[in-house]
Amino acid sequence: TDGTEPTAESTEYTAAISVTPPLTLKAIAVKSGMNNSAVASVSYTIIPEGFVKVKGTTITGSESWTPTSDVFVSGRSITISDMYVCDHEVTRGEFKEVMRTDPSTASAYDKDGNKLTGDAVLNNPVNYVNWYAAIAYCNKLSLKENLTPCYSVNGVTDWESLAYSSIPTSSNSTWDALTYDKEADGYRLPTEAEWEWLARGGENYTYAGSNTVGDVAWYTTNTNNTGTREVKTKQANGYGLYDMSGNVFEWCYDWYDTVNSSTADTGASSSSYRVMRGGSWCMIYLNCEV
Repeated sequence: TDGTEPTAESTEYTAAISVTPPLTLKAIAVKSGMNNSAVASVSYTIIPEGFVKVKGTTITGSESWTPTSDVFVSGRSITISDMYVCDHEVTRGEFKEVMRTDPSTASAYDKDGNKLTGDAVLNNPVNYVNWYAAIAYCNKLSLKENLTPCYSVNGVTDWESLAYSSIPTSSNSTWDALTYDKEADGYRLPTEAEWEWLARGGENYTYAGSNTVGDVAWYTTNTNNTGTREVKTKQANGYGLYDMSGNVFEWCYDWYDTVNSSTADTGASSSSYRVMRGGSWCMIYLNCEV
């Protein structure tokens, strides 16, 4: 468990042990009475439930993209690291467990169009969460799982006890000036470039997993503008990610601004709004494109 290769002299475990994913666990089996070379070894990569590992890439800015991209533009060099990514939009239940509240206001339905009430709504994506609350959720979830938070906000010293009512509800210069630790192992929002790489799924589809929007997206035509649908009820894309087209818009880390060859991996340095991607239950198909 310290990252070294196990040997016949390593600690022998004869009962279950508890580990916190993501991690790689290395193990060997030694046949009694044989010498130390008679071993069988194996490595297990343990990924949190509801997550997938997505391999990153280096984008040089010379590629041709199908469909075309306003993020991967000519001359813009971007390195996207390997990532563990939640395979679904954060649910109302997951958000409530961490934040102690569910701010959602959109009505919730199952995949067959039946309206949900009570605890039945908890598997629908949380909605009407502002960017600051999304940042707070990431940090609070990180601390809950003994990980290092990615974001620092001047004056916020105790994320664990931060009340939802203390999170800004309108533009806040202090929170806008937060710092972002790329090396931290906690949860974070994707950059817009990461989001688009994830949405494309290693495929060339117009939408996240298909050229037919209804295969992968809940949007205005198949929801009749009624509300959200349960997560993971449409097909996934090539990376095993659901609802990256439709259901609810998804926050990215970046400021919203024009992207050019000199734009940093994390987007523009400032603007008036943060980036939302992916479309919504109340939006037309054009908003659902990758």
